[in-house]
Amino acid sequence: MVIEPNHIYLMDCCEGMKQMADGSVDLIVTDPPFAIDFRARRSNYNRTQDRVLDGYNEIPQEEYYTFTLAWMQEAYRVLKDSGSMYVFSGWNNLRDILNALHETGFITVNHIIWKYQFGVYTRRRFVTSHYHCLYVCKDDRLRRFYPDCRFPATRTRDGNPRYRDMEDVWVIPREYWNGDIKTPTKLPAELVRKILQYSSVEGDVVLDPFLGSGQVAVVAQQMGRRYIGFEIVPEYYQFAKQRLEQQMYRLRASW
Repeated sequence: MVIEPNHIYLMDCCEGMKQMADGSVDLIVTDPPFAIDFRARRSNYNRTQDRVLDGYNEIPQEEYYTFTLAWMQEAYRVLKDSGSMYVFSGWNNLRDILNALHETGFITVNHIIWKYQFGVYTRRRFVTSHYHCLYVCKDDRLRRFYPDCRFPATRTRDGNPRYRDMEDVWVIPREYWNGDIKTPTKLPAELVRKILQYSSVEGDVVLDPFLGSGQVAVVAQQMGRRYIGFEIVPEYYQFAKQRLEQQMYRLRASW
């Protein structure tokens, strides 16, 4: 099989990336499985059950480092020397993510914190209301970055919005697709858009090894980037494929 840009594939990402050429990807953005016994059913987070797609595949905790190292080694190979990768992670398995990045040879550029609007209520510990994002590269001298992509380097009466935008704590609300088909987990479009603006340009190849609902591919398509995605859950793959083919961000539930 030839893996081509502007296509997504129903297959394991390691098998898919093995069929890609060295240095063929400009940017990788991905949110791997959690390995926290998430059990993402339709009833999670009080969602309307008939609009949430089942099928989330979890990784056993004891296998998470091996799993992470395997896909990162392939990601490292297919990424260009001038490219970057953004990996999202909860705090539970952050150690495995960091150790695998180090073992693979990635260089950490930033450790970004995504602060969303609220977490899940707790009684015996502090509420978790943030997500980690590791911004890494292969060669920091060749790594591309576009600081002027969102705000010019000029001051205003209220300060410099570019400075605030480039801080490593991002406050971006989650998205709630009331009345639409959805998957149990997804990144907000604004979060993906910000990453693509700072670390890619039109025509670049953007890869998401764990495609899920297709957020990265859909936003990449909207922004004139070429996308590649892999997903092993048939329901998620079909959902992402429909969004891309119809060029629609949200799909209304038909049942």
